[in-house]
Amino acid sequence: MNQEKIYFENESGQKLSGRLELPADQLPHNFVIFAHCFTCNKNLGAVRNISRALSSAGFGVLRFDFTGLGESDGEFEDSNFSGNVNDLIAASQFLSENYMAPTLIVGHSLGGAAAIFAAAEIASIKAVATIGAPSNPEHVTHLLKSSIDEIERDGEAVVNLSGRDFTIKKQFLDDLKSNSLPEVAKNLRKALLVMHSPQDSTVGIKNAEEIYIAARHPKSFVSLDGADHLLMRTEDSEYAGKVIAGWASRYVDIPRGAKIRSKHDVVASLAGNEGFTTQMKVGNHYMVADEPESVGGNDFGPSPYDLVSAGLSACTAMTIQMYARRKGWDVRHVEVHTSYSKQHMADCENCEADSAKIDTFNREIKFEGELDEKQLARLLEIANKCPVHRTLHSETQVITKLL
Repeated sequence: MNQEKIYFENESGQKLSGRLELPADQLPHNFVIFAHCFTCNKNLGAVRNISRALSSAGFGVLRFDFTGLGESDGEFEDSNFSGNVNDLIAASQFLSENYMAPTLIVGHSLGGAAAIFAAAEIASIKAVATIGAPSNPEHVTHLLKSSIDEIERDGEAVVNLSGRDFTIKKQFLDDLKSNSLPEVAKNLRKALLVMHSPQDSTVGIKNAEEIYIAARHPKSFVSLDGADHLLMRTEDSEYAGKVIAGWASRYVDIPRGAKIRSKHDVVASLAGNEGFTTQMKVGNHYMVADEPESVGGNDFGPSPYDLVSAGLSACTAMTIQMYARRKGWDVRHVEVHTSYSKQHMADCENCEADSAKIDTFNREIKFEGELDEKQLARLLEIANKCPVHRTLHSETQVITKLL
């Protein structure tokens, strides 16, 4: 995956720190905002795994630290739930101005509740996914129950959460009480996916039921059976990410490659503003070709010479297996490794001249099976008889005309 470290400001002018996770093999078709859990940060294992699963499906994912947490500016004790919602809106504005307006928002635990509130305010959001979310922000106060009286009496208290001390002020509790999630969910009118574990001991499964009942269709529920609240097992968070990506594809626009029609077997299509990333129709199949980053490409696909090498490798493997099967020889597996370069011709008289170099394909073949030396030697001869090999050695012509 490709990652970019980014910063943006919240409505108070404080700098928030984030990571933008991008697909490795394409430009993002949609952008996602991820809201982490209460007192967590963008680097929680579950957050990273879910983001990675989404980027693998072509989404660009912005995960960031809420005000006062992780690497973001501000003091946690001065933050509150409404501030988290505003941070999400600021993240949306950052994406809209610098990349593309987000269409999906994902929230974990209290971040799930914040995601629903933020989605109601962000016009571009088409789908919302929550994971282990409370049905009302005030649910968080059960984590603070031993300190509620002190907070109400003194205006603040130091609370230990997951081994770390946090100062919680009365304004934080008051803000939680003032936000009603069921009412917002009822009027959301955006696709909603509720994910929750029946074994969640931090935020009970009843919360998922209350969110689901309050929301209007389209809405979906997926059980994260066996998972804990923080999705500490890698397989749980990876599963959640894959499910969200698949579910969201029904509600966000994912551009489909334009169908290329031609009488020719292979067509390459490249717009003037797309660098070297070339859409291709190869027979009945669609793929992408590109150049490596070292020469100004995006490396979203194989280079033209990679494709030629691939054709030679594939043809060699097919030809060898076809011959071995006809002979009844034990070739359980064949692997053909090919690379292209320009090398000096053997015994060149003027090696310093560019003309002394020749196009060279280095090919190495690996066999698995019970083969004697005579059979191996014959199979190497057969490799040199594959049709693509012969084409590369024959006199060819390219006839070009306007279409």
